[in-house]
Amino acid sequence: MHFTPEIEERLAQLQEKYQAMGQDMTSYLDGLLYADFLTYWDYIHLDTLLSLQNPKTPFPDEEIFIIYHQITELYFKLVLHECRQITTALPLNAEFFAARLKRINRYFEALTQSFEIMVDGMEKEQFLKFRMSLLPASGFQSGQYRMIEIYATDFINLVAGDKRGSLKNATIEEQFECLYWKFGATELSTGKKTLTLKQFERKYASTFIELGKANIHHNFNALYKQLKSSSQSTPELENELRQLDINVNVNWPLVHFKSAVRYLHREPDEIKATGGTNWQKYLPPRFQKRIFYRGLWKEEEVENWGKGWVEKTLSTI
Repeated sequence: MHFTPEIEERLAQLQEKYQAMGQDMTSYLDGLLYADFLTYWDYIHLDTLLSLQNPKTPFPDEEIFIIYHQITELYFKLVLHECRQITTALPLNAEFFAARLKRINRYFEALTQSFEIMVDGMEKEQFLKFRMSLLPASGFQSGQYRMIEIYATDFINLVAGDKRGSLKNATIEEQFECLYWKFGATELSTGKKTLTLKQFERKYASTFIELGKANIHHNFNALYKQLKSSSQSTPELENELRQLDINVNVNWPLVHFKSAVRYLHREPDEIKATGGTNWQKYLPPRFQKRIFYRGLWKEEEVENWGKGWVEKTLSTI
């Protein structure tokens, strides 16, 4: 039997590879000989993936709720994959930065545009019943989303607006105590931390603090400023950063606000979220004015942050 030149070249390359590792190529070829062909369902662990939906109630629409949140977390994992590429790139250039930001923006746009699938795909009556079995769990407890925020901007920009001035030169630990989302997870009646928030801090506090410290000089805002100071920034990079600001701090919270109004608003009283979070003050962008890249926006845009989007969306509810 004669091998083609292409096969002989590949065998020589394999021999070189395994020799460099001190391995016997013949043994690996034996393994290849006896191994089964890879299948699609085995490669993506399809059976395991499809077994991860475990509703707590008999209401069929709960499965929609679970699957969509799992999809969301997978998208967040994709975003974090890009975040790590950006913050560890050596050297980082504007073209690479903008290309990865474009991926992140597409992930968030896909999530935002698809949110209606979940909202419109559940009967309100079923949701208001099965949600009570989820206490005190809440979508507020997405650790991946908080990590994305930490990668995206200076830690101080995640501090509640009325606390930023006094904590500008504080440590990450001190700033962590006043992050904006903590004030959205307080008891509506007493102002105390909800069980939801206590659980969340217990699991993720050290992770968030360490990530904040590690990214003091490597978060997106810091990296952008470094490129700008050396005249390496580009209009494309700045446009992608602006879009990320809108996607994360306006569009994504706004679709949640819209769904909360649809499902949890009942005159004359409001229905509490499952974790007891104060969604009326926590979700609307104009209340928090979370802005990752303030220097990229005009003062008028900062002043009216999220206002136009809120008015447009509420008019369609």
